[in-house]
Amino acid sequence: MKKSTYTKKEIRDALHGIGIRAGDVVFGHSHIGFLGFPEGPRTPENAFQTILEAFLEVLGPEGTLTVPTFTYSFSNGKSFDPDQTPSDCGIFTEMFRRLPDCRRSEDPNISIAAIGKQAKYLTQKVPENAYGQDCFWERFYEQDGKICNINFDAGSTFVHWVERQMEVPYRFDKSFQGIFFKNGRQEIRRSTIWVRYLCAGTEAAFNTFDKLARYNNMYLVRPAGRGFFGMITARDTRELIQNTLPCRPWFLTKAETVGIIPDLKNPAGKTALITSPQTVSTGRDIIQTDLFDQRRQE
Repeated sequence: MKKSTYTKKEIRDALHGIGIRAGDVVFGHSHIGFLGFPEGPRTPENAFQTILEAFLEVLGPEGTLTVPTFTYSFSNGKSFDPDQTPSDCGIFTEMFRRLPDCRRSEDPNISIAAIGKQAKYLTQKVPENAYGQDCFWERFYEQDGKICNINFDAGSTFVHWVERQMEVPYRFDKSFQGIFFKNGRQEIRRSTIWVRYLCAGTEAAFNTFDKLARYNNMYLVRPAGRGFFGMITARDTRELIQNTLPCRPWFLTKAETVGIIPDLKNPAGKTALITSPQTVSTGRDIIQTDLFDQRRQE
């Protein structure tokens, strides 16, 4: 039986074991509840502090830790305030974004929070397209970023940036407009995200990617508490996808798992622009945002 508690040292050892080093730029999805409880008070605050301190001690003053604070605000017909809108990616990311030295990007759908030397560079002046030129993912890749997931497979949102680079046929850019708040002022902004066609089989499924990454020793895993930490570099992620897609074009979707070829249809039209919160909120049958990231919650 796996133990139900963990220590900061155990997490540091796990991070070192999977190749996290001082000065690294790290992004990751987390499910910290599956680790169990840290030694000491069994509270979310203690768990967050224990894990955060372990990361920061390993990364050192030259390193940078980034986490998803996605909200899909505009695509769900809601306004967005980068200083107030809670993260929809779990308790760790929500506590993280509230830290006084944390920087959060102003993307109304796919925001990122960061702490460390490269925090400002990675989050400031992000483009309208969350997966477009000079977006966070491109900057992360250029910084030789490492994806470190807690109790998740090797998949990450970074995969979708690579899919866009590879021009996969089952996803496309979709734009939304909404109300953006900043320092008490509001304005209308537009946000573009990489969404899937609404037909069976296009749902993101990273089980095959995970198996290939582990087989090729690209996704390194070490236990901690009841769970584990895993790491794959951004460059290995891109290389694996680029080498696999030509012969297995659906391997990042459910289509390969169930053995179908999706009938790619787009009821909304590729160039349609959702221009009002009411249209967005009642149009879930028209467009589906990427729900894979939303499942990566506590």
